Amino acid sequence: MKVGLIRCTQTEDMCPATTCLKVMKQKKLAFEEIQEDIEVIGINTCGGCPGKKAVTRAAEMVKRGADTIVLASCISRGTPIGFPCPHVQTMKDAIIKKLGDTIKIIDYTH
Repeated sequence: MKVGLIRCTQTEDMCPATTCLKVMKQKKLAFEEIQEDIEVIGINTCGGCPGKKAVTRAAEMVKRGADTIVLASCISRGTPIGFPCPHVQTMKDAIIKKLGDTIKIIDYTH
């Protein structure tokens, strides 16, 4: 699996994606069903509210080899600030519309 990770811009100054990378490496939580090796192709942010840049950034990571786009838990679950993104579903739908159903989307990391 080749992953492109998209994180929340508002949490990037307090979270260096350490836990996201750790659960991928250990194949825990969102990744526990994954049998194949996981390679991180890239890490980027949504670009700030309302997350429109997530679509072009996901597309760029797919161009660079990603077959899976992961929306980090800071977006979907609000970790660590306790405030899930109010635009997460719109962002996810726009990524799917742009990339089609051949790209896997994972909604969270931990």
